[in-house]
Amino acid sequence: MTLSEYIEQHSSPESDVLQQITRSTHLEVINPRMSSGHVQGRVLSMISQMIQPQRILELGTFTGYSALCLAEGLTEDGQLLTIEHNDEMEDSIRRNLALSPIGDKVQLLIGDAKEELRRLGERQNAKDAELFDLAFIDADKKEYCDYLDLVLPLMRPGGWILADNTLWDGHIIDPAYDKDKQTIALRAFNDKVMQDERLDKVILPLRDGLTIIRKKPLITT
Repeated sequence: MTLSEYIEQHSSPESDVLQQITRSTHLEVINPRMSSGHVQGRVLSMISQMIQPQRILELGTFTGYSALCLAEGLTEDGQLLTIEHNDEMEDSIRRNLALSPIGDKVQLLIGDAKEELRRLGERQNAKDAELFDLAFIDADKKEYCDYLDLVLPLMRPGGWILADNTLWDGHIIDPAYDKDKQTIALRAFNDKVMQDERLDKVILPLRDGLTIIRKKPLITT
C-alpha cells in the first residue's frame, strides 16, 4: 500500500456523484489528472464548510469536480461562479453539474478568465456588488499573477483564496525547469504572494501544492 492509498482510505469517501464524475473524466477527457480528485476534493469541501461562504469564485472548471466540492460548504442561499476557458468542456460540465442536488448553486461562465474578472470588477464598481468570500484559482498557470491582481479586489476583507499547483510536481525548486514558462510563472506567483503584506499565506504539500491565502481584514481604529 502506498502512502497516497492509505490517506485515501482514511479520508471521507467521495459521493456517488463525484465518483461518477471521476469515472467519466478518466474515460472521456485528456489529462484526467487535472481533476482535483478524492483527497484534494475533500480538503476543498472541508475548507469551504469551515468558511461557510455565500459567494465562491472559481477559475478553471475542467469537468466540474472541484466546483461541486467547494459548493458543499455554501450557505443555503449561496452561489458559486466558475469560469472555464475551453468551450469544448461546456456540455460535460453542465451534464456533471446536473447530476448533483447542489449543481443548481453553480453558475458556469465560458470565457477568458481575465476578461470575465475585469467585467466582474466593472460591475462591482458600478453596482456595489457583493464581494466573494472564497476563491479557487486553478486555470492557466502562466496567468496566476494577473489572476491574483484581478481577484483580490473582488474578495471581502478576511476572504480566502486557494491556489492550486503551486509546487508544480516539484519543478518549482528544480533548476532543470528554469526555462519552463509555467514554472517561471508559478515561481513569480509564489514570490508575489509571499511579498504581499496584505495577505496571510501558507503552502500545503497536497498533491501538486495548494496555497491557502487570506486577505487580511481591514484594521479599524
